[in-house]
Amino acid sequence: MKLLKVDTIASARDKTVNILQNKLLKTECRKLLESQGYILASDIISREPVPAFHRSAVDGYAVISGDTAGSSENLPVFLECVDEIDMGSPALKEIHPGECVYVPTGGMIPPGADAVVMVEYCEAFDSSHVAVYSPVSYGKNVVLAGEDIEQGEIVIKKGTKIRPQEIGAMASLGITEAVVFKPWEITIISTGDELVPPHTTPAPGEIRDINSYSLCAQAQKHGLTVLNTVVQKDDEQKLKEAVIQAMQVSDVVIISGGSSQGKKDATNDIIDEVASEGSFIHGLALKPGKPTIAGYDENSRTLLAGLPGHPVAAMLVFELLVIWVWKHLTDQPADSSLFARITSNLAGAPGKMTCQLVKLIRQENEIHAEPVFGKSGLITTMTRADGYILIDENKEGLKKDEIVEVFYI
Repeated sequence: MKLLKVDTIASARDKTVNILQNKLLKTECRKLLESQGYILASDIISREPVPAFHRSAVDGYAVISGDTAGSSENLPVFLECVDEIDMGSPALKEIHPGECVYVPTGGMIPPGADAVVMVEYCEAFDSSHVAVYSPVSYGKNVVLAGEDIEQGEIVIKKGTKIRPQEIGAMASLGITEAVVFKPWEITIISTGDELVPPHTTPAPGEIRDINSYSLCAQAQKHGLTVLNTVVQKDDEQKLKEAVIQAMQVSDVVIISGGSSQGKKDATNDIIDEVASEGSFIHGLALKPGKPTIAGYDENSRTLLAGLPGHPVAAMLVFELLVIWVWKHLTDQPADSSLFARITSNLAGAPGKMTCQLVKLIRQENEIHAEPVFGKSGLITTMTRADGYILIDENKEGLKKDEIVEVFYI
């Protein structure tokens, strides 16, 4: 394979999104308590106000606020207590000037009342009257109907990752099931004659498999389902068979290694052969990550992605391309980032976007981004980093103290 017609990361994303649009997205209905961590597939719109009635924010006495004007410890206002509201019971009796009703926190405010005096500022005077020692303004200590959620309001947007607070909000609306995007099901194939399992001691020339573990964990971090991880020797026919088998059950097949131009690098030829659409990405204008391939098979509806074999490059390309496309198709918000001051000059790569790992440091009440240098084959480069910055392909580099956007990893 000749990596002559490389794509920018933006072009590669656009190509992938256009090919996968409406093809790899499925939805499923999950019980509310089983939906945490999934991505909401449609807006949640309230069919009713929350709360459904005016309720008290404190334990106290519901009053007409004007009745309390001028009250103080030396000159209290005396009101007749005409009712007491129990939690969960409706307040049906309307109060009139000179009257009050006891309400607990969360209790329904009776008709006619427009404020609540905290119980700490009241005292029973006799069996039917209460002394009020502090004035309250209109609406004081009252949670209005619909103050939390209005009827017809979009409460949770499509693309939201469901957290405990979203589950609570849906429960408040009487929703017991959520329609979510079904996570992509992924098979990860790590290739190389030199690879051995982590539990073994490598012989001279061998290394422990890293990529099937790091990419699996990375996929799971973003809510995707990893069906299987496979370590495959550099045998083109056996690799092809493993890819075809994975295509039958997977939405995405990741092949790590074999995507460059070495004698045993067969990933591009295999993707061209097994994918009905062949390869549509033949390299990225990205450092690290140039030897990246992608193809799509319409028959099995599978995305095939050939990633670099070096662990750092593989993880970065997986994040910048595959995970980015998943988030884009499911309407998830942009990745979390912050702005920081770069601590040293950095050179760019002519014609390539540079993905530079950085460590975040707080100095003098300011966040600084310190470049983390290391070869793309060294996984500890990633462990020392908090995030990455992107240097545009048209930019020569960055100057020390320049403000950069740091994306978390």
